[in-house]
Amino acid sequence: MNKKNSITYANISALSSTCLILGIFLLLSSCFNTAKEVDKSVAQKTVYPSDVIPFFNHFKLILGDGSNVGHPIDFESKDFFFAKNDGNQNWVVYVAPNAGNTHGTSNNIRTELAQAKKWSPMTEAKMTATCKVTNVSTTGDARVAASYSVVIGQIHSADGHENEPFKLFYKKFPGHKKGSVFWNYEINTAGDDNSGRWDYSYPIWGYDMSVIGSTPTDFPPEPEDGIELGEELTYEVVVKNGIMSLKFMSEGHETKTFTKNLIASEYATKADMPEQVKKVFVPIGQDGVERPNAYSEEGLFFKQGAYNQTNGKDPIVNMVWCAGAETHGGDFKKQYETGNYAEVWFKTASVEVPDDAISNEGYFAANDGLATKIVAPHEVIPFMDKFKMLMGDGTNVDDLTKFENKDFFYTIIDGTMRWVVYKTPNAGVTSKNSSNTRTELHEKREWTPEQGGKLTGTCKVMHVSTSGDARVAASYSTVVGQIHSGEGHENEPCKIFYKKFPGHKKGSVFWNYEINTAGDDNSGRWDYSYPVWGYDMSVVGSNPTDFPEEPKDGIELGETFSYEINVHKGIMYLTFSSEGHETKTFTKNLIQSEYTTKAAIPQQTQKLFVPIGQDGVERATAYAGELNYFKQGAYNQTNGKAPEKNIVWCAGAETYGGDIAKQYENGCYTEVWFKDATVGESSAPTQSKN
Repeated sequence: MNKKNSITYANISALSSTCLILGIFLLLSSCFNTAKEVDKSVAQKTVYPSDVIPFFNHFKLILGDGSNVGHPIDFESKDFFFAKNDGNQNWVVYVAPNAGNTHGTSNNIRTELAQAKKWSPMTEAKMTATCKVTNVSTTGDARVAASYSVVIGQIHSADGHENEPFKLFYKKFPGHKKGSVFWNYEINTAGDDNSGRWDYSYPIWGYDMSVIGSTPTDFPPEPEDGIELGEELTYEVVVKNGIMSLKFMSEGHETKTFTKNLIASEYATKADMPEQVKKVFVPIGQDGVERPNAYSEEGLFFKQGAYNQTNGKDPIVNMVWCAGAETHGGDFKKQYETGNYAEVWFKTASVEVPDDAISNEGYFAANDGLATKIVAPHEVIPFMDKFKMLMGDGTNVDDLTKFENKDFFYTIIDGTMRWVVYKTPNAGVTSKNSSNTRTELHEKREWTPEQGGKLTGTCKVMHVSTSGDARVAASYSTVVGQIHSGEGHENEPCKIFYKKFPGHKKGSVFWNYEINTAGDDNSGRWDYSYPVWGYDMSVVGSNPTDFPEEPKDGIELGETFSYEINVHKGIMYLTFSSEGHETKTFTKNLIQSEYTTKAAIPQQTQKLFVPIGQDGVERATAYAGELNYFKQGAYNQTNGKAPEKNIVWCAGAETYGGDIAKQYENGCYTEVWFKDATVGESSAPTQSKN
């Protein structure tokens, strides 16, 4: 036998053992690697919110960017909606910044579920949740009830005014360790106008909604029985046979229960209005009454998540709901980095709906994308076909149907309703005979005082120029309604002004009559000014920065008032009204003058106009037989012309060389909002002379 080719039994045994070991190693290696891949796959598997709380087939989800993502099953958004583990278990996290895109007519951003079906309050429905609030906005205005708060559960109406019979809030002031939990009932306002709606707030732990600061940075004491950020609470909402039953629980806190009738109102008359509402809502004009059967005829649905109540809107717009918080121009990342957001975590939640619940698709169809839709002014005030307009950049617009302009003439939602906005800078392009810019309607129809006409408006002035010269009567003012002559000297028998000095909270409303000057020379024309609330036009400062005392009975920026100009058979009848203020009425003969001689010039005129050489007399028939027309909007009376030219009308205000964007940025403009207005034939008067 050749030894070179021989293999002994021992060699074979050794080789077999080696192969066996190698095979086992390879097998184990393969199993280990497979296990690692499995572990890696498991580690990488996304846990969706629907894996944590499996009830999302009942809801659609609205995100902080305003989008409706539908049923959020196997869905997450890294910015707004995701699952997160706290070291012990998974939670569903809802995040909503102070600014993004809103849903429907709201001022506020939400990442919130909205039930896909609606149900009658006469049936039975239930929602429960265990959650914790982990952040509320760190900026806001302490005077604003909604600042620093988030709504974590709701019942919402799908019909009518779409009001909310249940809103559960968490609110914590900056610097406090503990916050308050309270719930609000919003009335289902009687009538077609929902602008008077209000909430009544019930404290659970800590304060109710009405506890606010006296200044933007003044916070009330920390609530002793409050709830901390990160502290769990449980709520249960049951509606059965028209009665809402509420239960609130949290470890270490007293369990609280409430009941509320949703089908029979306790607020059907003004006398039923609670003191809390008189304190919080009535001062901003929200003083409605509720329909006697409350929500009985409407479909309701549940909502749950993070509905951030802290927004960046100026408190002037609404001192209850507009928080004036930091928004970083809507940049989500910057808001999240600086604490300007609300965040709520849910551990468990459930919902039960009656068998006869029906689709809530109508609500979503009406509200999805509404805040970003362009709604033209004529859709809010439908008389625009009767007017043309000059805007603050000199643009003339003859057809206002379906027209809007983002810089001068557009609509806005204030959280209560939609308004038409008129905005114009201190300097732009003016009309041929004026020193002042305007974004103002000009009636197409012309009429004589004998033929007559009527103009009404309900408005609020949101801004007047913050620069000017206090000695100049026209400084810091805007005209919100006029009668203008279209013939002769083209003078103005009625101009309704709003004026507010810098640093004052309240401004004045007054109206001026401009004489229709006798003769061909109109340079001697002058105005006589009648105070409505606050001062007349003649109250000025003694130097450019010297302001008179604030008027006690004045009107604030953002405060709504109404006027009616009714010219009937040659006589002008004026009516001014505003909640909380005395209604004022005036009459003025437009076809027979009381200023036909120098001796008839009033003392006010001798003080204001005569020193600048405007000392004319009026033709005996005043405006008789002349064609007139109405004007309405924002006619800015604050311009950049030197006061030395005319100490009544040349305001010496900042204009930034006519740069409109810079004027808007620096408060050198006027802005007026109208929610209602009419124009048409005159009517027989009911007013008496003031």
